[in-house]
Amino acid sequence: MLSNISRWLTYLCALLYAVLGALLFLMPAQLAPVFAWKVTEFMTITIGGWCLGNAWLAYLAARRWEWKLIYTALLYLWMFGVGELIVLYLFRDKLVLQHPIAWLYFITLIVNVITAIVGVIDYIRIRPSNALSGPSMSKLHSAMVIAFVIFVSFLGIYGMTAQIGAIGTNAGIFPEVMSLFTLRSFGVFYFTLALGVVPFLWDKSQNALLNHAITSYGLLIFITIAAFMYIRLFNFSERPGGLAYFVAYLLVGIYLIFPFSKYGTGAPKK
Repeated sequence: MLSNISRWLTYLCALLYAVLGALLFLMPAQLAPVFAWKVTEFMTITIGGWCLGNAWLAYLAARRWEWKLIYTALLYLWMFGVGELIVLYLFRDKLVLQHPIAWLYFITLIVNVITAIVGVIDYIRIRPSNALSGPSMSKLHSAMVIAFVIFVSFLGIYGMTAQIGAIGTNAGIFPEVMSLFTLRSFGVFYFTLALGVVPFLWDKSQNALLNHAITSYGLLIFITIAAFMYIRLFNFSERPGGLAYFVAYLLVGIYLIFPFSKYGTGAPKK
């Protein structure tokens, strides 16, 4: 397994994301005007949802700390931090680091990237095994993994490359018009989500997949709650694409309850 330094850095990521996420999630109206770049209340609470989801993921990964179970969650977390920090650099002319919440966002990403660097060095040094243990994934689950990677990576790549005015960027799916800065941030989020699942195209461990699902479950919960809290922004009759944004999180979150209840959450054996 990776070193204790990597583990405690992962716990630190969990703490920083929890504090940042709680503030953005509970005080979007107050913090949107002073965030690191121009965002709306709904964008702020959604980013807060990402952060709270990352906090849950990092905490659970650090607590379980068994490489063959948590490595995909760590891959997502590492890539998320690196990707979002790159977005900040590319849009540094629009970055406003005046309010403490903006600095907290920046510092959290820095710690996330340091965690990624230490983790990669640890992996190269230790080469922990992720050999298959326990039952294998069913063909249905493998098909769902493929569908997830294709669909979510498409959303991510589109968000990272589309220009303002392209299909879906003018409140066609997300109910508000995004700046290019925000669009790229959302694109990185979705793309790293997809990349974190890619190993399951060849790693058929059911326990690892269940563990990835439960560590990612906080993202589903908090982003869905944010959407419910701002459901007034969605106009499903005129912009039906918003229904896809809303329903996708809801359906996946409900569906995962059944494999959790049947197979568990992939927790390591005591």
